[in-house]
Amino acid sequence: MGLLDNLKAKLNPAKDKVSGLAQQHGDKIQHGLDKAAKVVDEKTKGKYSDKIQTGTGKAKGAMDRLAHKDGTDAGGATDTPPAPPPPSSPPPAS
Repeated sequence: MGLLDNLKAKLNPAKDKVSGLAQQHGDKIQHGLDKAAKVVDEKTKGKYSDKIQTGTGKAKGAMDRLAHKDGTDAGGATDTPPAPPPPSSPPPAS
């Protein structure tokens, strides 16, 4: 058994636990990501809105994959497309 196989075997129980937590609390995680993105967007006065949206979308996609919500099979193929990023809020008036 190689080092990588040994590491995967040791991390598998943790991955299963995290996956279960992501399934159980997915809506709270998604809400937290949206809330954090909104705060950062407001603090940067909309200067990085598209980058914030991209990052939030990627984080949500990773969370969905971790929770096995998107129909990912063992080969990594997905049945459904990733969710679109949240709509951006207009920059605050100066």
